Amino acid sequence: MGRLLFWAVALAGAAAIFLYFFFTSAISRPGPSAEDEAFMVERGASGAEIARALQREGLITDALLFRIANRLHGSGQPLQAGEYLIPARSSARQIVEMMTSGDALQHAITFHEGITIAAVMKVLEESDVLSGDMPEAPPEGSILPETYHVQRGMTRAALLQQMREARDRVVAEVWENRQANLPVNSAEELVILASIVERETGVPAERPLVAAVFVNRLRAPMRLESDPTIIYGVCRQFPDRCVDGRLVNAQGQRRTIRQSEIALNTGYNTYRIDRLPPTPICNPGRAALEATANPAQSNALFFVADGTGGHVFASTLAEHNANVARWRQIEAQRLAEQRAAN
Repeated sequence: MGRLLFWAVALAGAAAIFLYFFFTSAISRPGPSAEDEAFMVERGASGAEIARALQREGLITDALLFRIANRLHGSGQPLQAGEYLIPARSSARQIVEMMTSGDALQHAITFHEGITIAAVMKVLEESDVLSGDMPEAPPEGSILPETYHVQRGMTRAALLQQMREARDRVVAEVWENRQANLPVNSAEELVILASIVERETGVPAERPLVAAVFVNRLRAPMRLESDPTIIYGVCRQFPDRCVDGRLVNAQGQRRTIRQSEIALNTGYNTYRIDRLPPTPICNPGRAALEATANPAQSNALFFVADGTGGHVFASTLAEHNANVARWRQIEAQRLAEQRAAN
């Protein structure tokens, strides 16, 4: 009897070893797909449902083998929801390891520096990667503009919350490391001023100089007299005059500020109000926040376009008037050249 039991146990052990190596070999064989293919694991899907979907889409040959692979090599972790790029000829084991590690595809969604909340909400709404209902629009200046990498199916509300939390972290860090004796009373005022700096120049190296001009004006004290604050106020009060935060004419073409708009007191027009507008006029990026918190050492109180995409700075009104005269000459010459070309 003892001998029979011995042989029964031995045979069972041998069979188990055989089956282990058989299935290990089977689940490690290259799969049937000839090309890389995207595959979506829906949130809440069971292992059996995922296995059947993989087989149906021709990414594995046998749903049962996939479930065995999950038992043997899933490391006790669930298959994670997300969109996966399955390489051609991937084995069941490779797919399981990819899905248990959460190595899902990441999609880039970019919010450029200086974007308004209205434009942020439009990007969120139009995204075909995000899911869920549209959240309520947050206050202007409350998100950090940058490129976010998200998995397909992430909710719009979750990404918006991530952007708000990123902004709060960066603002706290920048405020902590600000220059001493800045003429702003809080981190929120710093964001307001940074939003103006962001909108005033598209040249990164100029941001500290532009910030210095506004800091010097606040210390003087002088009104900021920033054109972007006029535009923001007009667009809030007269949305039909604007497209994507830019002033346009009746034909939808971009135009300059009208004299009547300079005279408007929208609450944001820094030609008409003292100090800062009540809220940011856009969402400034980290670079603009840092430039505003640590402006350049400069006596400049004025700047005007220089014709190259940048600006020329001046510490006296006489210097500034001369710079403005040069800019008007450049504008007049360009207009004449355009007319001649037409």
